[in-house]
Amino acid sequence: MLRLILLCALCFIFPAHATDYKVGDRLNAPASGTGKAREISWDDLLPPNWNPAKALEGLKLDQLSDEDPRAMEALDTLRRMWNNAPANPAIAGRPIRIPGFMVPLEYGKKELKEFLLVPYFGACIHVPPPPANQIIHVLADKPVKMKTYMDAVWIEGALELALSKTEMGDAGYRMRAARVEPYVEKKKK
Repeated sequence: MLRLILLCALCFIFPAHATDYKVGDRLNAPASGTGKAREISWDDLLPPNWNPAKALEGLKLDQLSDEDPRAMEALDTLRRMWNNAPANPAIAGRPIRIPGFMVPLEYGKKELKEFLLVPYFGACIHVPPPPANQIIHVLADKPVKMKTYMDAVWIEGALELALSKTEMGDAGYRMRAARVEPYVEKKKK
């Protein structure tokens, strides 16, 4: 548990080392790649017609106090929905390329073979993590050098529908990444 707390704290202790991203920042997806994989956005991972707010319809959250049992029940319902958020079956098995931030699953290493890819900076168990259909559990073919906690990278490979439960969040997808490379921001003219 101590390792988890320390790892989560890194994104707040060393924010300048994370190339000046702030909690919640997302990456732009400039057109590039090897041509073999289709470049996708994080929205492509959401199944059509998925509505996480549906379970809370009719509940007037602004009228509930924190101590109200209905508020706690709504929070528990939302957390269960988040952890079991459905993946998009239309994307399964296809070679894709997507940018995101690395959340290490191996502790104390400078080279990783296993990490979570998340859509925004700071996505970690304490933020809380995104829904499962917005987290990819990455198993890299080759070790990836990590410069700082939450490095911005591109990953490329075939996406699998597979629920992975980790200390840092539950992933709805898995990828055996054939390619992991640093994310480079597109230069503005």
